[in-house]
Amino acid sequence: MTGPPDDDLTVIRVDQFFPHPPAKVWRALTEPELLVQWQMQGAEAFRLEVGHRYTLTSVPRPHANFSGSVEVEVLAFEPQRMLRLRWTDMNPANSAQWTITWKVEQEGRGSRLFLVHEGFDPDDPAQLMARTIMDGGWRTHVMRRLGHMMERM
Repeated sequence: MTGPPDDDLTVIRVDQFFPHPPAKVWRALTEPELLVQWQMQGAEAFRLEVGHRYTLTSVPRPHANFSGSVEVEVLAFEPQRMLRLRWTDMNPANSAQWTITWKVEQEGRGSRLFLVHEGFDPDDPAQLMARTIMDGGWRTHVMRRLGHMMERM
C-alpha cells in the first residue's frame, strides 16, 4: 500500500499490489465462492449483474452508528477492470450510503488493485468514526485476507 492517508474525509483510497495477473484478481472480486473467503458474511449471494442486491453482515459498531448489515447493489462493472457497488447501512436511523469502486490494472507480472470507498459525511462524528474504522480494516484485514485467498487459488 502506498501513499499517505487521504486528507479528504469523504473518501478512503487504498492502492495494493498483488503478484497475481488481473484475471485472477478479478475472479477474487467477482466469484461468490471466492468472495466468501475474504469478505463479510453474505458474499455468497453476489452476482455480477447491474442492479443485483444482496446483504453483507459484520460486527455492529454502535459508536460508529453502523448496524453491522449493509444492503449492496451492483452499480456498474467493466469485466476484468472495474466493479462499482453501493453500500447502504440497513439501520433506518443511519443515512450512511457509500460507493465502493474496485479497479484492477496490470503492473508487470502482477496487478495493482485500487479501492475507492466514498460517501462519508465529514460533519457527522459517527461517520468520521466509521471512516477511521473502515480505513484501517480495508488497509490491513481485508487486503491481507484477499492476498492470502489468492495465494490458495
